[in-house]
Amino acid sequence: MVASSTEKLAVSIEGNTAVVTINNPPANTWDQESLNGLEQLVADCEADKSIYAMVVTGTGEKFFSAGADLNLFADGDKGVARDMAENFGRAFETLAGFRGVSIAAINGFAMGGGLECALACDIRIAEEQAQMALPEATVGLLPCGGGTQNLAWMVGEGWAKRMILCGERIRAETAAQIGLVEEVVGTGQALDRAMALAASVGKQSPPAVAACKDLIQQARSGNIDAAYAVERDAFVGLFDTNDQREGVNAFLEKRAPEWTNS
Repeated sequence: MVASSTEKLAVSIEGNTAVVTINNPPANTWDQESLNGLEQLVADCEADKSIYAMVVTGTGEKFFSAGADLNLFADGDKGVARDMAENFGRAFETLAGFRGVSIAAINGFAMGGGLECALACDIRIAEEQAQMALPEATVGLLPCGGGTQNLAWMVGEGWAKRMILCGERIRAETAAQIGLVEEVVGTGQALDRAMALAASVGKQSPPAVAACKDLIQQARSGNIDAAYAVERDAFVGLFDTNDQREGVNAFLEKRAPEWTNS
C-alpha cells in the first residue's frame, strides 16, 4: 500500500500515477522527516506494480520547494550535516532510481534541495513564473543532494558553473532554453500537464519502460560501445515478460494493450 509516513508529504493515487505533494509550508522545505518519508514513498511505489508513474509537486502557489531548512545548520554541527547529507542523498537517489517515470511539476520557486528533487526526476514541467537556483555557496554550503552532478549532466558544465559558482537564479524560460526543464506552461498548469504525461506512460509496457530508463541512465557513467551489447541483451530479456507478448499481440489485433507489469 502506498501511504505517506509524514504530514509533510501528501500522496494520492490517480489511475497508475502516484501524486506526491511537498506539504511543508510556507516554503515546502525539506528536513529529515520529509526526506525519509520521500524515500519510503518511492519504495512503496516501487513495490506496487500498478504504479507506473510519479508526479512530484509543491503545495501552495509560490513554492515547489525552497530546499533545506537552514536552521538545521546554524550551529555548525558536523554530525547534523553528515546526517542531512545522507538523508538528501538517499531520498533523491531513490527517487532517481524509481523503475517508472517521475515528473516534477514545478509550480513555483525550486531552490537548493528543491531543485535537486526536480533534477532527480526524469522530466520537469515548469510554470512560467517559476525560478530555479542552487544557491548553497551563497551561505557557505554546497548542493549535497546530487546537484553538482545532475545539473552539470543536464545543462553542461558552463551553465552548471554559472548557477552553482555564481549563484545565478534563472527563470523558467531560460531553464527551458538550456535543457533544465522540458516544457514551460502557464501559471497553475504544471500539475495538469505532468498528469497528462504520466497518463501517456500508462500506454507503454512497464517492463519496457523500466529497461529503457535503466539503459538511458547508464550512459552517465558507462561506455557507449559496451552499452550496445547491454541494450541488445535487455531487448531479448523483455521476451520473458507477459507484457511483451501482450503488447505485440494487441498491436496485431488492433486493440489497446492491457498491461500487467509482469
